[in-house]
Amino acid sequence: MSKPKIKMGPIDFLLFSTVMILVAIGVVMVFSASSYSAFYNNGDSMLYLKKQGISAVIGLVAMFFMIKLDYHKIKKYTNFIMLISIILLFAVFAFPSINGAKRWIPLPGFSLQPSELAKYVVVLYMAKSIESKGEKIKSFTYGILPYLLVSGFFAGLVLAEKNLSIATVILCVTLIILFVAGARWIHFFELLGTVVAFGVTFILIEPYRMDRLMNFRNPWAKPKTEGYQLIQSLLALGSGGIWGVGLGKSRQKCYYIPEPHTDFIFAVIGEELGLIGCTLIVILFLALIWRGVRTAIRAKDTYGTLLAIGITSVIAIQAIINIAVVTGSMPVTGVPLPFISNGGSSLLFNLMAMGILLNISRQCNS
Repeated sequence: MSKPKIKMGPIDFLLFSTVMILVAIGVVMVFSASSYSAFYNNGDSMLYLKKQGISAVIGLVAMFFMIKLDYHKIKKYTNFIMLISIILLFAVFAFPSINGAKRWIPLPGFSLQPSELAKYVVVLYMAKSIESKGEKIKSFTYGILPYLLVSGFFAGLVLAEKNLSIATVILCVTLIILFVAGARWIHFFELLGTVVAFGVTFILIEPYRMDRLMNFRNPWAKPKTEGYQLIQSLLALGSGGIWGVGLGKSRQKCYYIPEPHTDFIFAVIGEELGLIGCTLIVILFLALIWRGVRTAIRAKDTYGTLLAIGITSVIAIQAIINIAVVTGSMPVTGVPLPFISNGGSSLLFNLMAMGILLNISRQCNS
């Protein structure tokens, strides 16, 4: 006897609109932030616009596919997706490093960054596994330790690629999912302390990370070296004022901020669109987080709840870290601004994740 077809309702239009607006802003701002350096280095000011535009189109097609695909069907493919992710995470070591890090697999016209997939693979695995745990989640041995080992394994592979920021995101999302799933408070605080301890350790064993931490306290102590990037970011934000200098008119993107179309694109937004533009971006991310949490609360099963909260947490943590770094509120680290920073892998996997979140919203309890 065949299973009855699941009835789909309308998607969360506010969430969908927020994602589309962020993607549109991202494509425009990548072009604005990269046009000067792209023309100078490659003779084509629209180089990154073309790449980001193509990534956006592919990502949106993937998102619409995931919106129509019942999210429960992902369960049976989770182990296969985990295996592919692990293979890709190991594969990066076969290719030359870029700026001292091995994070990418070069493909024709595209560079795949497996760590962008890994952070969502951990969410898929935890949502599937925890659903069947029940009250065992309150046990450290059976409910907590297995997820620490799996997440730690993925975070360790990402860390080996010299990508502490995404490894941190993976561990933070793991803690959030465990907390939402019902882990005991005492275990939660022990885990939080463990993550902090590991974070401090990995900062101390790498001199450049320690330099970033000390530079965060006073970037003007070394304005031409470690403090340079943050100082230029703050100059961009300050130059923009309330209304900004105008779209496309940033001065800091002209080889003052290194690669302004990636991790520090929020600084260019602040300079060109001012406080108004920055406030709009923050409001859009707050709206996305609100609708994501709302979807998680109203999901019809535990799997949907954990999947929604995990996906929302990935976006929220990255947005918070990126904006905090650009505004000098925390040490400099390489976390892209979701949907806005240049990066095909990030945009593709983020949009696929949004497709899953929107599909969950179609099956929410009324």
